[in-house]
Amino acid sequence: MRMSSIAASLALVIAASAAIAQDAQPPATEAAPAVSSPVASAPAAEAAPAPVRPAALVGDASRGKSLTFTCRGCHGVTGYKNAYPSYHVPKLGGQSQVYLNNALHEYRQGKRKHPTMQAQAESFSEQDIADITTYLSSIK
Repeated sequence: MRMSSIAASLALVIAASAAIAQDAQPPATEAAPAVSSPVASAPAAEAAPAPVRPAALVGDASRGKSLTFTCRGCHGVTGYKNAYPSYHVPKLGGQSQVYLNNALHEYRQGKRKHPTMQAQAESFSEQDIADITTYLSSIK
């Protein structure tokens, strides 16, 4: 009697697992009906919701000014060039906020190669970057 109870329980668990696995798989596509009706199109309206995107961060220019203290050591000097490799250091004031945001993220991800800039960008949070780009894009 006890073996039949265990076997029945095991059969229920296997059946439930199969049903759950079947529900988890995407439904097979069916041919569209020849005549469209409101009832037939109702399931399409219940498609998966669009992914939620995080709200864009709003930058604080006054906080960004304090965060750019070290940046001004290179980027604030007119005509400044790096010693090695030798190239002109761009002025950041008045640059597009989108450009500055992309540049800082690319330095952080290692897509742009400059050890000092990579170290700086890695230390910034997303809010820091929003604040910095808001400040730098606002000055001339």
